[in-house]
Amino acid sequence: MKGDRKYIGMFLLPAAAIMSVFLYYPFFKSVFFSFFRTKGFYEKTFVGLENYARMLSDELLRAATLHTLEIMLYVIVFQVGIALVLAVLVDSIKWGKSFYRMVFFFPVVISGTAIALLFVLFYNFQFGLLNNLLQKMGMDKVLWLSESFALKAISIPTVWHYVGFYFVLFLTAMSKIPSDFYEAAKLEGITGFKKTMKLTIPLIMSDIKVVITLAITGTLKVFEFIFVLTRGQNGTEVLGTYMYKKAIVDQNFGYGSTIAIYIVVFGVLLALLANRLMKREEITY
Repeated sequence: MKGDRKYIGMFLLPAAAIMSVFLYYPFFKSVFFSFFRTKGFYEKTFVGLENYARMLSDELLRAATLHTLEIMLYVIVFQVGIALVLAVLVDSIKWGKSFYRMVFFFPVVISGTAIALLFVLFYNFQFGLLNNLLQKMGMDKVLWLSESFALKAISIPTVWHYVGFYFVLFLTAMSKIPSDFYEAAKLEGITGFKKTMKLTIPLIMSDIKVVITLAITGTLKVFEFIFVLTRGQNGTEVLGTYMYKKAIVDQNFGYGSTIAIYIVVFGVLLALLANRLMKREEITY
């Protein structure tokens, strides 16, 4: 047993070292910088909790938070919802599951920046695909990235990008459900939509919780779609882009680090809240 622990420790040590260097060290460094007002890497002045007090009255941070929450709502409802529906449909067929798994998962392996550039071609006012289709139908062009449409337009590629990832997670969870459960349900006359709601979803509820947690934390990291499509203009500033502008553009690493801490704490609280709201008696098998 002692020998096993030694080998387990040896295998865990590289992972722990990598996490310490690339995760824990930057996080605690951000905590350290959050107590300073900085100008670049070298000019810093200790200000205590001034940066945290500044956040309380920062209207732009409040707006970025609301924009992030709006995108998060679209992600939870549509990204997770579409992934669940697709998984239920594919799980019900006998042939072609591998094909659909590959097709739906394919967007996940594409760079977010590449997808954002693709949607630039869709949304462009002069030669974009969407406006060309509208013109052919005799309709006026639409400024898709105007203040009234921009956030919703950006939410579409954000949702589409990771639907396949959650689809695979749901489909894998459904494949682990014993067939005896479905056979018993069939004998009881429970089929179709009723079977999905009363049997499949309760049996994968723990996986749904995990997916929603991933969706929440993933939304807090949205950056490339905003940066490529709008640069955070027209009412699309989110927490990731706002932190970037403060830390990199304004060279104020102190306040940028404070926003980073805020994002981490905000994400943890939202994940805990989501799990508390979904807390229920789970069916085990």
